[in-house]
Amino acid sequence: MNIYALSSGRGPSGIAIIRLSGDKAIEIAKIITKKTNLKSRQINFCKFFNPKNNKMIDEGILLLFPAPNSFTGQNIAEFHIHGSNAVIKEFLNVLALQKNSRLADPGEFTKLAFQNNKVDLVEAESIGDLINAETEMQRQQALKMIQGNASQHYNNLREKLIKSLAHVEAKIDFGEEDISQNVIQNAKKEILEVYQEIKEILEDQKVGEKIREGFKVSIVGQVNAGKSSLLNLLSKREAAIVSEEEGTTRDVIETYLDIGGYPVILSDTAGIREAKNEVERKGISLAISKSINSDLNIVMIDNTTDKVEKKILDIINSNSIVVLNKSDITNNKSTKYNEIGAILISVKQNKNIDNLIKAIKEKLNKKFINNGNILVTRQRHRDKLKACLNEIEKFQRKNTSKEIELAAEDLRMATRHLASIIGRVDVEEILGSIFKDFCIGK
Repeated sequence: MNIYALSSGRGPSGIAIIRLSGDKAIEIAKIITKKTNLKSRQINFCKFFNPKNNKMIDEGILLLFPAPNSFTGQNIAEFHIHGSNAVIKEFLNVLALQKNSRLADPGEFTKLAFQNNKVDLVEAESIGDLINAETEMQRQQALKMIQGNASQHYNNLREKLIKSLAHVEAKIDFGEEDISQNVIQNAKKEILEVYQEIKEILEDQKVGEKIREGFKVSIVGQVNAGKSSLLNLLSKREAAIVSEEEGTTRDVIETYLDIGGYPVILSDTAGIREAKNEVERKGISLAISKSINSDLNIVMIDNTTDKVEKKILDIINSNSIVVLNKSDITNNKSTKYNEIGAILISVKQNKNIDNLIKAIKEKLNKKFINNGNILVTRQRHRDKLKACLNEIEKFQRKNTSKEIELAAEDLRMATRHLASIIGRVDVEEILGSIFKDFCIGK
C-alpha cells in the first residue's frame, strides 16, 4: 500500500510539501510528471498532471528517495508545489485515484520508519516532540533524544544484563564443576552496577517530562492582590476575568507560556482567605492544592496591606517567589519580606515585571539546570525502568545456589523491560498511543 499526506502546514502558503511513500511511489511520480528519466536524490523541476484528464495541476520540484535509503525505508516521492488550498486539494485527489494509494494515518510515516528499523521507539517519540516543540528548551531536548544518546544508553545497560544473564544460564547448563562460582559473583557485581545506574537515572526530579509538558507555576496569594491581572499581563491576553470585587476568581485558570525558553503552565488561583461560602471554600482548597503540586509558586501580596493570612505565609518556601503588588499606590516595601527577596511590582503600570520574569527563570534554572544527560522524557520510560529495577531486586533476593533458574527468569524479564523502551520487544500494543499524537504528514 502507498500512503500520502500533506507534510507541510495547511495553505495558503508559498510552498506545500506532499509526501508519498510505498513500493509504487516512484512509478506514481513518473505517471503524474509524464517523465521517465527522473533523478534520485536530485532536484527534478517538473510539471504535474492529472492522469485522468491530462490537465496540469501545478509545476514545482520533485525529490525521489529510493528504498531502502529513505526516512521510511520505502520508496519516497516528495512533491514541492505552490501552497494554495486549491492546488493542494487537487493534488491529493489525484493521489487518491492511484492504485493501492490512501491517505496516511497520523504519524504513519514515522511508524513505518520504526517498523523498518530506521529509528527506534525513543527516537520516533522524540520526532513527535520536536514537531510539537514550542520553546527553545523543548527543541533542544527533542534533538538530543533524536540523535540516539538515550537509546544507546538504554541499549548498553541491556547488553550488560544480557551478558550477566548468559553467565547465569551457563551455570544452569554446565553446573558447579565446569563454571566457577566467581562467574556468578562477577555477574552479580555487574547487575548491581546496572541497578545503581538506573536508580540514578530515575532520581532526576522528572525534569525531562517537565521540559516536554511544561513547568507548573502557580500564582497564589491574597484576594484582589492582582493575581489575574498578572496572568493576563504575562500571557499578553485577557485569559482571566479581572474585577475590583474580591473573590472574582473561583476556579483555576491555566495558560501556556514560553518564559525565556522554559515551557511554563501558568495557573491563576482563587485568593486565599476565610471563605464566605461553600463555592469560595472549594476555590481556596483548589488554590492550596495547586500550590502543593506546583514546581514554583508566585505568592502575590497586596503591598498596601499589613495583614496576610497564615495559609499564605505557609506557602512561602524555597520553591516560591514573593511578589508585592501595587507599588503604584505605595512604593514602601515591607521590611519583613527583605530576607526572602520579595519583588516589588506594579501590574497596573507594568513596573518591574522584567525582574519578576528574571526571577522565574533563575528559580527554574537553579532547580532543573542539570538536563545535559536527560534520559527519561515520558512516563512510559519511567514505568519500564521501575519495572526493570523491580525484576533486579527480585533477582538480588534469591539464593542463586538453590533458585538459579528463577533468578535467571528475573534477569530475563529485566532485559525485556529495558528492550521495550527502545522498541525491541512487546511494543505493538503501545504503538497506536504513541503515533496518534503525530500530525498526518509525519
